[in-house]
Amino acid sequence: MVAQITSQVDPEQACPIAPVVDIVFSRWTTPILWILHTEGRQRFCELAERIATITPKVLTERLRRLERDGLVSRTQHAEMPPRVEYEITPLGRSLSPVFAALGEWSVN
Repeated sequence: MVAQITSQVDPEQACPIAPVVDIVFSRWTTPILWILHTEGRQRFCELAERIATITPKVLTERLRRLERDGLVSRTQHAEMPPRVEYEITPLGRSLSPVFAALGEWSVN
């Protein structure tokens, strides 16, 4: 009798896009990227208004993570009152074909 050897596979090896899916398709990331892509540069309060159900704390956390991952850039203007704007980066914009394909798929 041949014994079967079962081994556990690291999820990232089993599916190399898993880390990308975790970053891009988390609950609030997709709407943030979509708005920045379609509407352009936005202030924090504008993003919060467009995504009415997100809390300020979660929006701040997501924007920081997106900035850390290189998908969003943050610009702070030296004026009173302080003004901070967020914009999608070229890396974030490179996800456009993925979003377009998903949008097309969702209506079928």
